Amino acid sequence: MFWDKKMETLKPADLKALQFKRLKKTLRAVQHVDFYRQQFEKAGVSATDIKTLEDIPKLPFTRKQDLRDGYPFGFFAVPMQKIVRIHTTSGTTGKPTVVGYTRTDLETWASLIARNMTMIGIGKNDVFQNMVNYGMFTGGLGFHYGAELIGMTVIPSATGNTRRQIEMIRDFGVTAIHCTPSYAMHLSEVAEEMGEPLESLKTGIFGAEPWSDTMRHTLEDRLGVTAFDSYGMSELFGPGVAFECPERDGLHIWHDSYLVEIIDPVSGENLSDGERGELVVTPLVKEAMPLIRYRTGDVTMLMEDGCLCRRGKKIARLTGRSDDMLIIRGINVFPSQIEHVLLRIPEVGNQFMVYIDRINHLDEMTVEVEINRSHFSGELADLAKIQKKVVKELHDTLELRTTVKLVEPGSLPRFEGKAKRVIDRRGEI
Repeated sequence: MFWDKKMETLKPADLKALQFKRLKKTLRAVQHVDFYRQQFEKAGVSATDIKTLEDIPKLPFTRKQDLRDGYPFGFFAVPMQKIVRIHTTSGTTGKPTVVGYTRTDLETWASLIARNMTMIGIGKNDVFQNMVNYGMFTGGLGFHYGAELIGMTVIPSATGNTRRQIEMIRDFGVTAIHCTPSYAMHLSEVAEEMGEPLESLKTGIFGAEPWSDTMRHTLEDRLGVTAFDSYGMSELFGPGVAFECPERDGLHIWHDSYLVEIIDPVSGENLSDGERGELVVTPLVKEAMPLIRYRTGDVTMLMEDGCLCRRGKKIARLTGRSDDMLIIRGINVFPSQIEHVLLRIPEVGNQFMVYIDRINHLDEMTVEVEINRSHFSGELADLAKIQKKVVKELHDTLELRTTVKLVEPGSLPRFEGKAKRVIDRRGEI
């Protein structure tokens, strides 16, 4: 069963008991991994020292670089004969992070995806088009098997050929789609050019990159969908870790399967509910590659208030990654903040690029954004007025001076996978 209804009425003490039972099992499993044996010895801690969930800060963190250093199979806790699939992370340079799965892992992962989709009302009568990469990236196969577990009709269209994607939505009566929010924006632009209203669409699942509420409203208006945020990462199975419910106010993380902490990314100290910091996750149900206190790099917080759907404590929508945070003249800036500003200005379009340079020993940020032709009369004075407005809006939000360049519609890159909107050239000669 995708979601045990008993979990919705599970008392906090019973949930903690379940989490602790699974944590102890995970601690036994990681004893098969050289890295953890060495790290535990270095920290002077053993599994027997963890007597309650509150003891978890005694355990060392695991970082992405640790996984890269263990390439390819250094973090597997089971023999290779039990590994039935391998994925690798996307968007990295150098050696990728390798993730392995047992047959039970794949079943667990599909069940988590199915929980998410049934939670928002998608069922066996839906036609689901999965517009993400089906290669080593976990988003494709993860959602595919979860959707099939529910019993819906699945169209594994993958990425690319946007016009064909739109034709499939029309011809097959697609009701639900999954892709990155940046690709969804591109899809909406091409559909508008083709004169396709995409009337069958009802639900959009968007993830793999941070996106703002402004972008949510834009996608809903352009595609005619109800848009839901999805969160996951390959190291934690893939997508399916957390998901919005119909309330769409924060993401539910599946606490029976993941133990969650929020830490100060600099000091490593645990933060309280309502304090924003770095998400740290200990998976509780992984066989092939169990992890302890994995630092995701994602910035969020545990929300203080409960949810009407009674599915447990939520995390706030992600504002970015601690390692993607830009520091410009001492000010912290996330790309999602820039996107939020631009999307609320009707005179400019949905696509932008950010360039960071060091000029005369000072950091300078340039934002290129496409002008919205429908709000431009053709007069140069209008361009100057729009440019001034964008500069002011960015300054009011970021408290930072920026250079803004308005460019022609369609001239900036479109992304089928994760959007790469920031080019930091400060290290270039």
